[in-house]
Amino acid sequence: MTDSAMTPARRLRNIIGGSAGNLVEWFDWFAYSAFALYFAPVFFPEGDDTATLLKAAAVFAVGFLMRPIGAWIMGVYADRRGRKAGLTLSVTLMCTGSLIIACTPGYATIGLGAPALLLLARMIQGLSVGGEYGSSATYLSEMATARHRGFWSSFQYVTLISGQLLALMLLIGLQKTLTPDQLAAWGWRVPFFVGAALAVIVFWLRRRLDETRAFIASDAAEAPKSSALLLVLKHPREALLVLGLTAGGTLAFYTYTTYLQKFLVNTTGFSKATATEISAAALFVFMLLQPAVGALSDRIGRRPVMIAFGVGGVLFTVPIMTALSTAQSPLVAFALSMSALVIVSGYTAINAVVKAELFPAHIRALGVALPYAVANALFGGTAEYAALWFKDIGMESAFYWYVTGMIGVSLLVFIFMRDTRKASLIVHAD
Repeated sequence: MTDSAMTPARRLRNIIGGSAGNLVEWFDWFAYSAFALYFAPVFFPEGDDTATLLKAAAVFAVGFLMRPIGAWIMGVYADRRGRKAGLTLSVTLMCTGSLIIACTPGYATIGLGAPALLLLARMIQGLSVGGEYGSSATYLSEMATARHRGFWSSFQYVTLISGQLLALMLLIGLQKTLTPDQLAAWGWRVPFFVGAALAVIVFWLRRRLDETRAFIASDAAEAPKSSALLLVLKHPREALLVLGLTAGGTLAFYTYTTYLQKFLVNTTGFSKATATEISAAALFVFMLLQPAVGALSDRIGRRPVMIAFGVGGVLFTVPIMTALSTAQSPLVAFALSMSALVIVSGYTAINAVVKAELFPAHIRALGVALPYAVANALFGGTAEYAALWFKDIGMESAFYWYVTGMIGVSLLVFIFMRDTRKASLIVHAD
């Protein structure tokens, strides 16, 4: 790729291509959460509704525990072999995991083999998503120009949310065309077949992407080879910053996205269909907010936007969750959910670019991916399980305070870190 070849149109094509692949990755990942209300009894047939959802949430959390391993292996791979190579490998793994879930018989047919295969599939998908985040965040941040980097990198979460939204929209469509018995018997398998098929298309699409100039320049300069040891020894402060700023943000994000649907059913008392529609409507508006917040960070800086999320999260998490638990009207539930997601946008829209701007190119994918994945495993992936556990022991409101406390920890990081827009280490993009 020559300088003259990177026209604005070609840059836009690459950003769209990378984003489309990210959408499919996250469609496959979130299909598990969106359809868990239906397939959980197939794999875990014993216990009441909360106990069954707890088992499904535990498998969801295990997938997150694999993300640091995927982030480590594939982050090093993307730093050494290229961002495009990392993106291509991640979508291959996601396709494999989706096919396993789609084809696995239930507990009634193969006994313990059913939850075991479900666990294996989520572990493979965890490896995939662990590498996907670092590769896609790095690719989009490096491909964008400095002036609009916040705006373009926000499309990582536009496509992430789009993937989740498409999973919910498919669920709504199936709820309207299939009976509840059909959905529980076989309809829940449809999204995993769809996701696997889309992943094949994306594999071809990602093979046609251009490599970023930042990686090419780093590779030509024979920079130190990416490794976890190099990250710990040479960039410990940056790695800890990523861990700290992610902790509260990822917990808030998964609370108001993947867990919200179950909360509206299991706590507020809405039907599964109504809860799905509320979640989908809120996610759609949330998706549209991301580029606007990203563009705002290009004008005023990353740090003020993240501080706004931290302050809003600390002040309003408990009131919003408390009000949601007793909401009688779907419109009220939507408004409360949307207010929470507006606050969370201060994290989601720009967290990828903030992390990418902290690291030099030769270790950027690993630096972005590994500490992020660790924080996700500890706080994001366990959000549903923690919420359901607190509910199961009769202390559901304690979860609201837990989310508030973790956002407060991240707020301290935001306050004391430098603004990466002014001190970005991303070069060779313009």
